[in-house]
Amino acid sequence: MASYHGPKAKPQRRFGELLAPRPKYARILDNRAFPPGQHGREKAFRSGRRSNFGMQLDEKQKLSFIYNIRERQLRNYYLKANQMTGATGNNLLKLLERRLDNLVYKAGFGATIWAARQLVVHGHILVDDKRLDLPSYQVKPGQKIQVGERMRKNAHVMEWVDQVGAYPPYIDVDKNQFTATLNRVPEDGEVQVPVDVQLVVEYYNRLT
Repeated sequence: MASYHGPKAKPQRRFGELLAPRPKYARILDNRAFPPGQHGREKAFRSGRRSNFGMQLDEKQKLSFIYNIRERQLRNYYLKANQMTGATGNNLLKLLERRLDNLVYKAGFGATIWAARQLVVHGHILVDDKRLDLPSYQVKPGQKIQVGERMRKNAHVMEWVDQVGAYPPYIDVDKNQFTATLNRVPEDGEVQVPVDVQLVVEYYNRLT
């Protein structure tokens, strides 16, 4: 499924939230604190209660944007999460978090989820010493992710790796070796995203 190629700040302005934590997007949201479009400034001052469906739709679209996946992919993840033991919302986040492109991003090998996806698609990422170009690959606990030899000398990758100071507790990262290992499946509540995932579950529940 294709990646999102549109303006990255535009969806974040529409939601009024910083969904991709980069200084560039933070500055844009600070300077243009209103929705995009010709009547964006007017919309910024309109008030009114959103319908339940509208709120559910917003949360679903935010989650899709954060993980850089399309509607069909997100729906398939929901269907799989709904068949697993435990809360569907937690299961959904665990599946999304274990995507290869997301773990490349969380390990700091890519500055954004879009940069991480590009590294994977272009064949610059190895999993257990085997080159993988499938962003949606579900990384298993114990598997090692590594940046290819050539890209380790890339100035952007070196800068991104150097900037990251904290990682999720379920990932071990060796900056010197440009490697990351998924220690375990994230526990309930460990995946932190600015989304009410229960509303996403409710959105799909009403469609099934």
